[in-house]
Amino acid sequence: QVQLVESGGGLVQAEDSLRLSCVASGRTSSAYYIGWFRQTPGAAREFVAAITWSGDKSYYSDSVKGRFTISKDNRENTVYLQMNNLKPQDKATYYCAGRRLRGDYSRGLEYDYWGQGTQVTVSL
Repeated sequence: QVQLVESGGGLVQAEDSLRLSCVASGRTSSAYYIGWFRQTPGAAREFVAAITWSGDKSYYSDSVKGRFTISKDNRENTVYLQMNNLKPQDKATYYCAGRRLRGDYSRGLEYDYWGQGTQVTVSL
């Protein structure tokens, strides 16, 4: 089992920056990908970014590419999501997730572990 705890959400203005953290504990070696997803009420969960546990590869959705950066601190078992130039449409609950197997990193249904989420609100 892998436990994931997110933090760093908050209320910011458009064009501001925010950094989310996801601390992993437990059998972290079993996770191949750590991903960030987001969801708004009534909408489907949306892939945001993912990184391999080794930290050698990262992936982004088109909607955040160039604005968000995912990174990993191996010593702290923490994955970060640096979000720059935030837009009102980035408002959502952001979830950190872990997936054991290689494959389509953007498919939330194939992730095995989930955090509790952290809220990001972007105002004009």
